[in-house]
Amino acid sequence: MGGELGSTHHILSVLVENRFGVLSRVAGLFSRRGYNIYSLAVSPTEDERFSRMTIVVDTESAPIEQITKQLNKLVPVVKILELAEADAVEREMLLATVKASAELRSHVTELVSIFEAKILDVGHEAMTIMASGTPGKLDAFSELLAPFGIVELQRTGRIALPKLARRPKARRLRAVSGGS
Repeated sequence: MGGELGSTHHILSVLVENRFGVLSRVAGLFSRRGYNIYSLAVSPTEDERFSRMTIVVDTESAPIEQITKQLNKLVPVVKILELAEADAVEREMLLATVKASAELRSHVTELVSIFEAKILDVGHEAMTIMASGTPGKLDAFSELLAPFGIVELQRTGRIALPKLARRPKARRLRAVSGGS
């Protein structure tokens, strides 16, 4: 799973009702229409009635307008946002088991420190590591771990939210009448 999105990928943040079968309906829609999902992450939101799906879509299979139009036809879909990379905060998580003999363990530990990752498990000849960050950061981390020997690797796929406004909204001033 490559980190940097090309112009043919779009990030959709889809708010859906938290009901049984919603994920299969969305996946079925993509399957029936021949749309390619690059990555998909689903989780509950702060409101237990809703879940958020972050779907990274390959738009070579269909234009983004067509994909959002089809998603909007599904009853459980509440809201769809297309998030431009420049306007989104996105993260991904990686778990990797890496060969790490006693002689090489300090080198792997140094990489873990540099990438602000975490060692989750240590065996005689391997370590399991967790890292989170931008997809590009995880691509770089994976590349640097590869020479040690990656035994297993799993990535979550992207999650994303819109960036927050940088300027505070102007406050309205109330007119105060002076007493005289």
